[in-house]
Amino acid sequence: MERTCFTFTIKPDTEQEYRRRHDEIWPDMVAALKASGISNYTLFLRGLEVIAYAECEPDAETAFAKMAATEVDRRWSRWFEEIIDRRFADDGTAMTVPEVWHLD
Repeated sequence: MERTCFTFTIKPDTEQEYRRRHDEIWPDMVAALKASGISNYTLFLRGLEVIAYAECEPDAETAFAKMAATEVDRRWSRWFEEIIDRRFADDGTAMTVPEVWHLD
């Protein structure tokens, strides 16, 4: 299992809509996340910055690649195009946050 943390930003004045859409998360999205090996997935919102944490089996790259290959992920991503401002670094990779310390 690998823990991962990454960030992205949403567009101004979309905070409430971003929250609302997650309040109504699709059951097939939850099922696909779990089937892809993603668990303990948590999103934090600070202003326009989203901070995401997840635990991935066997690792983040594999789990998120499985998720990206699903139809529900494609639908979800399209649905959020009008809300998400910046999802990737300039080189096209996720804006990951390196782990420094962990307490079990």
